[in-house]
Amino acid sequence: MLLNTQRWLPLTLLPFLLLPVLAHEHHDTISDEDLNKPIDSILYMHMGLQALVWGVIFPVGMVFGIVRHRLHVPLQILGFVLTIGGYILGHSHGGRAFPASIHGRTASLLYFPIALQFGLGVYLKLHIHEGTYFRKAAVKAHGIVGASYPILGWVQMLFGALTLGGYCHGGHLGQCLAHYIMGSSFIGYGVLMTLILVVGRGWVPGSSYSPEWWDSWVITLWGIVNTFTEHRGAHWSHKDMQHTSLGVLWWAGGILGIWTSRKRQRSVVPAIIVMITGWAMSAHTQATETSTKIHTTFGVTLMSAGLVRLIEVGFGFVFPPSEGEDTLDRTSTIRPFQHLPPFLLVAAGLLFMSATDEELEFIDKVGMDHVTYTLIMFSWAFFIYFYVNVLVYLYTNTGRNAGSEKPSEGYYKLLANGSRHASDEAGRDSLHDGTIFEMSTVVDDDAEEIK
Repeated sequence: MLLNTQRWLPLTLLPFLLLPVLAHEHHDTISDEDLNKPIDSILYMHMGLQALVWGVIFPVGMVFGIVRHRLHVPLQILGFVLTIGGYILGHSHGGRAFPASIHGRTASLLYFPIALQFGLGVYLKLHIHEGTYFRKAAVKAHGIVGASYPILGWVQMLFGALTLGGYCHGGHLGQCLAHYIMGSSFIGYGVLMTLILVVGRGWVPGSSYSPEWWDSWVITLWGIVNTFTEHRGAHWSHKDMQHTSLGVLWWAGGILGIWTSRKRQRSVVPAIIVMITGWAMSAHTQATETSTKIHTTFGVTLMSAGLVRLIEVGFGFVFPPSEGEDTLDRTSTIRPFQHLPPFLLVAAGLLFMSATDEELEFIDKVGMDHVTYTLIMFSWAFFIYFYVNVLVYLYTNTGRNAGSEKPSEGYYKLLANGSRHASDEAGRDSLHDGTIFEMSTVVDDDAEEIK
């Protein structure tokens, strides 16, 4: 094993050494002619390659690391090499030029976690310091860094899109921050809800808290931040008042949600807060007709997400009894209806992210109406939610989870064990699996590789 590592190590280090030679810097001052040149094929290759690496290869590799799939290491090495190639392409293109931007600065900073992840992976592959605290810490650090890749990739791809469009400069920065942070939060909320729905159904019933307890804490903390960050200066605009009052709504309702969901009780309060937020956004006064219609669609989508979540909590999944009670475990199947709340949250997040003044001015300029624009956003929502479900499917059905009833029995039927003890054991195993992120195969190469 050490011999094999020594053979491929110089080859994988070569791209890191070439970066300073092949890359060039962007400049702060660029002529209008260069700013308006068409995009050349090399830049398109850069965008496609980096989207492939950070949107597909690294997330799939992360999942394969969790389940100890034998393709984890090859995928990560491929991702490292391709992303360096994409970096070089991004600094070698002709055509349109771009001023120094957060996308370019973040691209350089991303090579710190990439180098750290790569170095930790090589160290673990060498199998030195076995059984020591340092090696255990390296395994955990390798997992944490690897688990951050989907988030880092999402943020960097958003920065790239904003740089390409020339958005979020000057007075537009505040609006961009509000829309993109909150929109991404809705999408992240939908992804976490999907994970709890599909993977966490064994863990949640055995934990001390209901999902709404966690939801309420997030809503409360976000509301506190929103209350004190939405207004600047002496003058209060109507948007300042609306956004600040939404912050107050969230922490006030969040406190109620924490109280009503204690002792593992389900609570409808988070769903009601989402519905009220959707109503407020649908009635939000906007500068243009297109903006008003897009915000209305966003608000209706968010209200729908809250409504179906309320129905799910009120009439759907019920926790099994506490240990010692005789009632049978009822966490056996996922109802198709339960996919609606996370999907609608993803759709709402995308609609809100796409509703900045600059973006809507662009679609007005190209002659696109709000219906076409909304259909495009919902198409992206379907694709993203499909991809999230594919990643979850890979987790539940490949590697060491392949052919096992733990943590899933297929995809839509989970933990159908008929007893509380079996459900709790499966839940604890699932939770444990989720903590061993990335590169788990490097801990013990003597273990049997799983196809």
